[in-house]
Amino acid sequence: MRKDTILVVDDTPDTLGFLTDTLDEAGFTVLIATDGESALALVEQITPDLVLLDAVMPGMDGFETCRRLKGEKQLRHLPVIFMTGLSETEHVVQGLAAGGVDYVTKPIIVDELLARIRVHLTNARMARGAHVALDASGRFLLAVDTQAKLLWCTPKAKQLLADLFPSTAGQAGGLPPELAARLRQLVEACVPSAATQIELGTRRLEVTYLSAIRPDELLFRISEHGLGADELLLQQALSLTSRESEVLRWLSCGKSNREIGEILEISPRTVNKHLEQIFVKLGVENRAAAAARAVRTLAR
Repeated sequence: MRKDTILVVDDTPDTLGFLTDTLDEAGFTVLIATDGESALALVEQITPDLVLLDAVMPGMDGFETCRRLKGEKQLRHLPVIFMTGLSETEHVVQGLAAGGVDYVTKPIIVDELLARIRVHLTNARMARGAHVALDASGRFLLAVDTQAKLLWCTPKAKQLLADLFPSTAGQAGGLPPELAARLRQLVEACVPSAATQIELGTRRLEVTYLSAIRPDELLFRISEHGLGADELLLQQALSLTSRESEVLRWLSCGKSNREIGEILEISPRTVNKHLEQIFVKLGVENRAAAAARAVRTLAR
């Protein structure tokens, strides 16, 4: 059975010796580093399951070391527990803001430390398992932080974004500027099921906010909606958006706002807003006139 690996980062030999013996007796594989630079170099070769990190060290302190670790995409979900003799609230907050999941104060109480380690290892395994399950299910999902910076996305979502935005697929940050801007708006609103759409010629990308996985990890679903021949004709002939052409197409078939909303998976109120714009663009005053205009256009 594979043993969990703990990386202990501390500049004090006595603390390193104590923790190495304690964790080894508890059944963990232990790696050690005496400073932040050594820790960063080590994780380039071996990825631990959890890091015990001294907050106050000469040179690069624990807070900066944690920020550097969390700056690597593959390490963002690596749990980091701070060890410190500083119990003031400002230092606790600083550690959590740097990306730590927990902290313990020195002198360390062994039973408490081991309990915290096991809890965070379990949480990390569950998070990794959830990501694997989402990847395997073929879902179009992505997660961003509170600044709308990409944290991760499923393979299906990555493939779709690369297809829709080929010129920016490999750029830093992982998201096209237009999509990142729309996501920032959704993050700021933080309303469940809120959605935004990006028109890409005859294709449309829809992004929907699902939920907060954790305070700094927000989950979104992305989906593409292409236009049929009738909708495409209406869009081009009448200078409509792709969504407006869909609404008008179903209006010409005699569908009510409620029925159109169910078909397009939007609210009747949203359908009505699209109709208002359609009336303006077509220069008509009511549903019947708009439907007649659509029928004439499609009959050409």
